[in-house]
Amino acid sequence: MLSSRVHLLPTTVQLVHSLISTSSRSFMDLKALLSSLNDFASLSFAESWDNVGLLVEPSPPHTVNTLFLTNDLTEEVMEEALQKKADLILSYHPPVFRPMKRITWKTWKERLVIKALENRVGIYSPHTAYDAAPQGVNSWLAKGLGACTSRPIHPSKAASCLTEGTHRVEFSVSHTQDLGKVISAVKGIAGVSVTSFSVRTEDEDQTRISLNCTQQALMEVVAFLSQNTQLYQKTEIVSLEKPLLLHTGMGRLCTLEESVSLATMVERIKRHLKLSHVRLALGVGRTLESQVKVVALCAGSGSRVLQGAEADLYLTGPGAGVLTLWPFPWLLLCLSCPHTCASLSSTHS
Repeated sequence: MLSSRVHLLPTTVQLVHSLISTSSRSFMDLKALLSSLNDFASLSFAESWDNVGLLVEPSPPHTVNTLFLTNDLTEEVMEEALQKKADLILSYHPPVFRPMKRITWKTWKERLVIKALENRVGIYSPHTAYDAAPQGVNSWLAKGLGACTSRPIHPSKAASCLTEGTHRVEFSVSHTQDLGKVISAVKGIAGVSVTSFSVRTEDEDQTRISLNCTQQALMEVVAFLSQNTQLYQKTEIVSLEKPLLLHTGMGRLCTLEESVSLATMVERIKRHLKLSHVRLALGVGRTLESQVKVVALCAGSGSRVLQGAEADLYLTGPGAGVLTLWPFPWLLLCLSCPHTCASLSSTHS
């Protein structure tokens, strides 16, 4: 059962081999292993709605001798993991998603948690963090298209940046104004960092004040500056955004070096995913000989991610309304792999 799932995340398998086989020890401390997993794909890459990371933690200290990989942690898979004496289960999909008000034997997800705790087995889920990672699921899907350049459709943002605060406020103070009073006032506001430098504007020497503010401090700064019409009219406020990560994010927009027919692309994808069948929806006026130059893809049910992306072919998993999101004559190739192990009935073979 395990081997049928491992091939869906080859980069993860390689990571696990490197973590274990290159170590002189036959086990790793749980915290050290989690740190290595996070180095491979930071949990900050995950979507805000997702539930990723360590979901079930045995009481410390906890060492991991056997790491068990699966796409979906069901009760049958849990039994297999226990038979193999797993210390940590890495389940691509999170088996615990919504908050639990009680842990009883009533539902299968509650039973998973009970069995994990009773047997001191941790449960970890990366899910969309692995989708977004530079060497994650979406990048792996793109490798099956042929020679191409790709970029994330929705780039991830850095988890942190050197600049403090959410906004930057800048204004100039002339020498005829009370510079010391202004600086003293803004420095007295919690959540504000102040820098100043000399500038010359309109043939007048001035001091430029730059404030980095938290969201809460911004309102206090604005309230203070609005008391001085001259300052407030020349005040500039900029929202500070965390830098984008160019090769990390949800979905991929891939531009092929050379256009190919849809039939050729279908065969490439089937070969890459080791599938005998895929579902294919053709737009009005399109055939298997229609040319494909740009492919938009997203692991799982990617309707929200792919919506608005312009492409000749959309590659994603099945989901409610997925066939109605794009205007004809676009093409849509709907796959179940690698986001789920469910088999598909044939519409193109």
